[in-house]
This record gives sequence, structure tokens and C-alpha cells, in this order.
Amino acid sequence: MDRKRMLNGFKTAAEVGPYDEFPVLVPGIDPQVYMSRNDRPQPFYLICEKDSLLVQMAGTGKLLMKYSSVLWEPMQPGDFVYIPAGTPHRYVPATESLQTRYKADPAGLEGAAWFCDGCGTEISREEWDTAERLSQEGYWQACERFNADVDRRRCPGCGEIQPEIDLSGLRWQEIAAQLQTSNSK
Repeated sequence: MDRKRMLNGFKTAAEVGPYDEFPVLVPGIDPQVYMSRNDRPQPFYLICEKDSLLVQMAGTGKLLMKYSSVLWEPMQPGDFVYIPAGTPHRYVPATESLQTRYKADPAGLEGAAWFCDGCGTEISREEWDTAERLSQEGYWQACERFNADVDRRRCPGCGEIQPEIDLSGLRWQEIAAQLQTSNSK
């Protein structure tokens, strides 16, 4: 996908997939705008070092948050949700959803965290610096490590083992390669 100074979000939506977080504006725009078209629950709670804003363009769902005074927010078209820095958050769609996320450029540290489905205890977390590793690379690598190690999936609170993450249909490796190619030009 070509990055532009202006875009038609609904037209661009045809080119993005689940939790792509594809940057759609030319590099160097702060904040940068990222797009995703989500048809399944986000496979982890995303943690951003800096504040971000999630905008629901189409579809409905629920934004779940941890370590926050607000633990969930219903989302429908036109909703804007401010996500404070450091707040783990995860989107769960009720219907296919189109979202834009506004993040600082540079984004700084990002992370993926998993919480026990049974008792809610944080069971695993991985963080990276987006100046050294693209977000999509971080997502893929964190999920692969989570899947590969049963101890990362075992809740320290109740002992329940979380299931492996289904990575089918997630294009993070492809997007990272595309972004690396476009960034090196």
C-alpha cells in the first residue's frame, strides 16, 4: 500500500487486515495514523509508551483495558477513545471493524501482554523499542514466543494454561517487510 499525505479511509480499508496497524501517512508525520480492519479478538493487550487515540470508523466491539479506572469501553462508528500511555488495551470486535489509531512518531516503546482468562492475572509481557524493531515484527515475535513456551502461557495466579494464539490471517511479517523496503528507499 502506498503511504500518502491524505487518504480516503474507507477506500484504504480494503487493503488492510486484522491488527495490521499499517501506517498510512508518509513517514515523519506526528502523530502517525495507523489502520486495521479487525474481524477477530486482538491476540494480546497492546501497550504503548505514549498516549494514543483509537477511532472506530465502522463496526462495533469492545475495548478492554487493564490497570485503568475504565476497564472497558463499547465502540461504535464515530467513537474516539483516548488511551493513556502504559495502559494495556485489547479490542474485541462484535462485527468486522475498521479502526484508525493515532500514535506518536516516533512511538517509543511498545509491548504485548497476556492476561489469564480465568482470574485476570498478567501472565506474560514482552516489550521492544520501535526505533529498533517495527511494531509488526514485535507483535509476531512476541506471539511466537508466547506460543512456543507453555510456561509463558501458565498463569502464576491460578495455574491455568492459556491456549496458543492462532496466527493465521495475520500479516505482520509481510507488512514489516513492506515497511522495511519502503523505509530504505
